[in-house]
Amino acid sequence: MIEIIQGLPENIVAVIASGKVTGEDYEKVLIPAIEDKIRKYGKIRMIYQLGSDFTGFTSDAMWDDARVGIWHLTAFEKVAVVSDVNWIIDAVKIFKFVIPCPVKTFRNEEFPEAKTWIIE
Repeated sequence: MIEIIQGLPENIVAVIASGKVTGEDYEKVLIPAIEDKIRKYGKIRMIYQLGSDFTGFTSDAMWDDARVGIWHLTAFEKVAVVSDVNWIIDAVKIFKFVIPCPVKTFRNEEFPEAKTWIIE
């Protein structure tokens, strides 16, 4: 499941993922939120938190994640990934060099720091 995190500036898409994330979560929640903010602001910032009860992605969710990243690659100003899942953090560190904006990882206990960084 993906839920929108409220209370951040309007040009920021902030979400928390819990349990198993599916393609339907991307199609009904995340992609519309991203595309709406891009239409309104042109460039956006994003916090993607994988909560402590996150269990993984379905294959269609991973496909949707790759597609949205490719389609909107230059629309992101900053991306913060918040997770305690080591393979997620390692993957972000490997791939952040091909993403044309600052990308930073944080642990779940560092969520307040992630919010500060994404707003700066």
